[in-house]
Amino acid sequence: MSFDLYLQRWHLSPDGEPVHTHSSDLLPVRWRGEAAMLKIPREAEERRGGLLMRWWQGEGAARVLAHEESSGALLLERVTGPRSLVRMVRAGQDDEASRVLCGVTARLHVPRPQPLPELAPLERWFQALEAASRQHGGIFVEAADTARHLLEAPREVGVLHGDLHHENVLDGGERGWLAIDPHSLLGERGFDYANLFCNPDLTVATRPGRLARQVQVVGEAAGLERARLLQWVIAYAGLSAAWWLEDGSHDEAQPVLEVARIAAAELAR
Repeated sequence: MSFDLYLQRWHLSPDGEPVHTHSSDLLPVRWRGEAAMLKIPREAEERRGGLLMRWWQGEGAARVLAHEESSGALLLERVTGPRSLVRMVRAGQDDEASRVLCGVTARLHVPRPQPLPELAPLERWFQALEAASRQHGGIFVEAADTARHLLEAPREVGVLHGDLHHENVLDGGERGWLAIDPHSLLGERGFDYANLFCNPDLTVATRPGRLARQVQVVGEAAGLERARLLQWVIAYAGLSAAWWLEDGSHDEAQPVLEVARIAAAELAR
């Protein structure tokens, strides 16, 4: 889809080079003198994400400046603060970065009075893990069993971002840290913290002692029970590895499975 329609409709001027991902086309723009990002989704999941961004109304997430529901086209506040959670981890501030992520997650989980947007049930996502457990066995079986246990008796169910990690939370300056690119899920809030343990990269994630330390930090910051949090890490890491295998990326799946193994060992301690 061309950007031109929305450049004219919303009176935008280009302010950088376009970016094309597997699911969206993005263009930095100026809107009423403000830095913004034009996003045109190409997948239903991305369109649902736009509805959730609008539902958050800028609380813990980038503001939606304009939205076309039929196409899912979004005009978003462009978050340009200089701080980076990835750089914080590289600089030895892993604990601080995790606490920032927990704070943003808590803001996103606050109930709102407006009707909920369309959300995908968390159970649907885990179908890929069930298939991987039957095909590959091993740690996938433990991850699938763990996921089944969690999903059969969920706690504190609500709106989930679905893809919270160090590169999806940006420095919003005076507005604080802000989330982007949600997957729009409905499920137990603990799920939204699990991806933190696979990021900012798998070298960091599998570093000796790192997961155990961050379980303590995240558990305290988010008010989550240690065992339950570890179970979500096992389930999520297994799911992530299953997706890599679906894509034919066996080398990418192995370090994610190592995160699941480390979490399982911690849970058994």
